[in-house]
Amino acid sequence: MPEVKYGAKVIKYTLEEREGLKSHYISVEKNTGVVLRGKAVPSLKAEQLILKKANWILNKIELVSSIEEGDIVTGSRIQYLGKRFYVEVFFDVQVQKAELSFNHSQFKITVNPLKIVQQDIEEALVSFYRLKAKEKIEPRIKKWSKLTGLVYKEAKFMKLDKRWGSCTDTNNLIINIDTIKLPYTLIDYVIVHELCHTKVKNHSKEFWAELSKVLPNWRELNERLETCF
Repeated sequence: MPEVKYGAKVIKYTLEEREGLKSHYISVEKNTGVVLRGKAVPSLKAEQLILKKANWILNKIELVSSIEEGDIVTGSRIQYLGKRFYVEVFFDVQVQKAELSFNHSQFKITVNPLKIVQQDIEEALVSFYRLKAKEKIEPRIKKWSKLTGLVYKEAKFMKLDKRWGSCTDTNNLIINIDTIKLPYTLIDYVIVHELCHTKVKNHSKEFWAELSKVLPNWRELNERLETCF
């Protein structure tokens, strides 16, 4: 990893070539550190770009180092539909509770700094996941039910602990709202898995045989899903 000295400090950074960028940009994030993005440049030029912003970089390094693990701040990434989107947090004392918006490329969250910021952000995010889970997953449940002939009574979306979904004895499907974080291929796997439980309530050979009729590659999908919690 390249590095440059600034007084008594050493700044380590990584280079990320982006030929489409007209200028060079520097970011400082908790998990990725200092990243210089832009067209490929000689090492000396890269060092000059870092040194030009050295004071700002050191202040940002100190700031992100103080962030508690799991805190959502500007520069964080939020998982949604299989991708991780950039977050920008704004502060406004006029806001009563956190306001969250998503423009298909990044999340913007406005929160009152006088309140418990992370709790308010988490509540706003849970509300967003619940809304989007119902909006985007429920139509897919109806589609898969029609395709497979597996009939369910009702679909509910809830926050579940260590489960992506469940099927009740009365064939109500309960889908974890965190499922909306997954790519559609895995969302569909969760849906079909639970629909198959309307016919077979356990994980017997009969159940997996039923699942295989719809998703022959269920083993691969199941392995991918197990790594997502």
